[in-house]
Amino acid sequence: MNKISSLIAAIILLVSSGGVVLYAEEGNSFSDERPPLRERIFFSGNFSLQFGTYTNIEISPAVGVRLLPRLSVACGATYRFYSSPIERTNIYGGRTYLQFMAVNNFNEIIPIGFNGGLYLHAEYELLSLQNRFWQNGDASGRSLVHSPLLGFGLNQPIGPRSSMQFTILWPLHESGYQLYGNPEVRVGFSF
Repeated sequence: MNKISSLIAAIILLVSSGGVVLYAEEGNSFSDERPPLRERIFFSGNFSLQFGTYTNIEISPAVGVRLLPRLSVACGATYRFYSSPIERTNIYGGRTYLQFMAVNNFNEIIPIGFNGGLYLHAEYELLSLQNRFWQNGDASGRSLVHSPLLGFGLNQPIGPRSSMQFTILWPLHESGYQLYGNPEVRVGFSF
């Protein structure tokens, strides 16, 4: 896991160090000035509800910064309430992700009336799980589960600085805890 964390950190440093020269407004030539930090900061999050035999309620707020017009990095917290017919548990932890907008506006490429974009998404999530719930035994305490996820998504603007995001992610390794769908589907907002 340390190799993945180091790789993500190296990519962020490399991209952000050259970001001043590469930052340009859409439609303009290259510029040496990037917008102020307060204009590049964004807030996002996912919220999900699943009721039935298994209950899964999740809230995942995040804060991020646009390093370049098409590249963003964010980090945030994750909380899940999970219940099965036998027992219930709380899952919590953090996540960080990197998003690259591959297509800003489909309507500029193909005039179909869809102004949304397509992005690539890489995420690393660290969750704390209650041992006795996940291991079907008497083990006490909690365990940490490291989960890298990769995928893509659609971004639909709903205002000048806000959008709705539909993301599909695949876990790079399944830990046996079956925390994620295959694929993991998320709906979130960014503003």
